[in-house]
Amino acid sequence: MELEINLDKYAELSVKVGVNIQPGQTLLVRSPIECAPFVRKVLVHAYKSGAKNVHIEWSDEESTLLKYLNAPEETFNEFPKWIAEQYVDIAKEGGAFLTVYAQNPDLLKDVDPQKVANFQKASAMALKEWRSYTLSDKCKWSIVSVPTESWAKKVFPDVSSKEAVDKLWDAIFKCSRVDEQDPIEAWKNHNEDLKLRMNFLNDKNFKTLKFKSSKTDITMDLPEGHVWLSGASQDPNGIDFNPNIPTEEVFSMPHKFKVNGVVHSTKPLVYGGNVIDNFSLTFKDGKIIDFTAEKGAETLGKLIDTDEGSHYLGEVALVPFKSPISDTNIVFFNTLYDENASCHFALGSAYKTCIKNSDTIKDEELDKHGINESLTHVDFMIGSSDMNIVGETHDGKEIQIFKDGNWAF
Repeated sequence: MELEINLDKYAELSVKVGVNIQPGQTLLVRSPIECAPFVRKVLVHAYKSGAKNVHIEWSDEESTLLKYLNAPEETFNEFPKWIAEQYVDIAKEGGAFLTVYAQNPDLLKDVDPQKVANFQKASAMALKEWRSYTLSDKCKWSIVSVPTESWAKKVFPDVSSKEAVDKLWDAIFKCSRVDEQDPIEAWKNHNEDLKLRMNFLNDKNFKTLKFKSSKTDITMDLPEGHVWLSGASQDPNGIDFNPNIPTEEVFSMPHKFKVNGVVHSTKPLVYGGNVIDNFSLTFKDGKIIDFTAEKGAETLGKLIDTDEGSHYLGEVALVPFKSPISDTNIVFFNTLYDENASCHFALGSAYKTCIKNSDTIKDEELDKHGINESLTHVDFMIGSSDMNIVGETHDGKEIQIFKDGNWAF
């Protein structure tokens, strides 16, 4: 009974805070078929909020795996054009997108990595126009997660499947503030707190950030006109939405060509149905010149080689080590959760909203402004309890931003 109550509250939160559906708006929900009970509740809350139409795009991981194991090679070099066109049509008409991210971290571990890399690139190319809407907040979008048996067993391997799913639900409800009496009010307060951090960083207008821990030593400049953003975003009509539930981050973009040093991962990265773990990246003038990985090195190499832009960073995000997600001491093997338990960077495209007057910057001028563009955008976690971050202002003043993994102000 309690699960059903929380499930309903979670669905309502996803609709009213995540995508914040408005009367007359269309919603597209993308979800694994296993998450149908949650999606049906989302559908009800969306229509109660005035949605004009709710489209559901189901996926099935077993079918995906069978396709990778049996389909011919050329299959993975293309992506259905009609799907890409559907996404763009919905975005153009002002629709919203809710993604239920519940991937089996090991789904494709026995699949040829080249097949996975080919399809990742083909889908990224096909969805480039649609991603231009989400990367610039020209449409409302949000990502939430729902436990599936395969994912839950990866997180909690030493208990039964049912217990694993129950434990993962408990963690999700806690991290998403669904266990509070009024989750929507709790998120309003949380967004306001994140804005205070965001405003501090924007007021200081740092020129340089220096990250230092036992494993990471990296310096990055920020582009002129950069902007720090946090939890809630706004669509072109000024309507708030939360792209991630949960979220604990304040984020911006590094200068494409001004990142130098070595960064080491602190949590596993799940990418393309594979786990990449304990890896390092070495940067010179913004570009990756070397990398290592104890697990998933081939997958990491193919991610880096997606295109020219995937050799550079597009995001820097600050997340305190002490936060609701981190405090669970759970490795979620799910980027939505793990990235919000840890400071992180992203390989690939920058969010254009992280620089002033981005609409006036032409594609051929992106490099001049230090803005990275790529077919991909993949977050990886670098935060730790010994992470110290110092910001340097344009007049040379140094200010401690993080001390021992947490905000210093």
